[in-house]
Amino acid sequence: MALTVVSLGSSFAAGPFIPPVVDADAGRSGRNYPHLAAARLGAELVDLTVSGATTATILDEPQTTMSGKVYAPQIEGVPRNADVVTITAGGNDLNYTGSMLFAAFRRLDPAHPVNRFLAPRFPDGLQEPSDEMVARAETGLVHIVEGVSARTEKARIVLVDYLMVLGGGTSGAAWFDDAERDLFLRMRTMLEDAYVGAAERSGAELLCMSHVSRDHGLDSAEPWVRGLLTDPASSAASFHPNALGMARVAEELVRLLD
Repeated sequence: MALTVVSLGSSFAAGPFIPPVVDADAGRSGRNYPHLAAARLGAELVDLTVSGATTATILDEPQTTMSGKVYAPQIEGVPRNADVVTITAGGNDLNYTGSMLFAAFRRLDPAHPVNRFLAPRFPDGLQEPSDEMVARAETGLVHIVEGVSARTEKARIVLVDYLMVLGGGTSGAAWFDDAERDLFLRMRTMLEDAYVGAAERSGAELLCMSHVSRDHGLDSAEPWVRGLLTDPASSAASFHPNALGMARVAEELVRLLD
């Protein structure tokens, strides 16, 4: 009998604007890491990922996307017979890539529609995530793991953290000044630490893609993430995994599960 793989998460799992797009409202690609890994495993896939998700919209809050479509909390779609459940979330809890988008467009094109959309979220400019925000993201991940465990009989639960965007010698100097870059590096570390803490507290497995991708951030010889996309139709996919990055996450996930 084929495995049943379930994926929960935000855009770093959903893969916005990586063709083929299988759910435009969710920003979900048919070649995101859940699809690629499931194909290699010969598994049935239940892909519940939605770009823009937070730990709360995975666990207990409906999510309304930019298109206006409303998605029920992702965890409600987890079937009892799930064999593997992957979780990639928490970045939006800290405004991680949203802060990068705001910083880049504020600097390069303040009149850009994305900058006008994001500006109300940053009335005081870029902000360091508080300790409370980081703790809430970590606890959110723990609660998702606990919720999946309660809904399934024998699922193997894997926390898949975020691909490197900045680091490993890359600067992102085309889009960020030094202070912004330093802030984003601190945010990255906060997110990584939240995953480590959540794995330790919940007993879930941890796939540290942040470590695997250390040499594949912006400006690297082989980036696994996109730079800034200026077309308003696709700008939300800036600073997110590209097709190669998704393929590498899938490879590491399959290696872990074998």
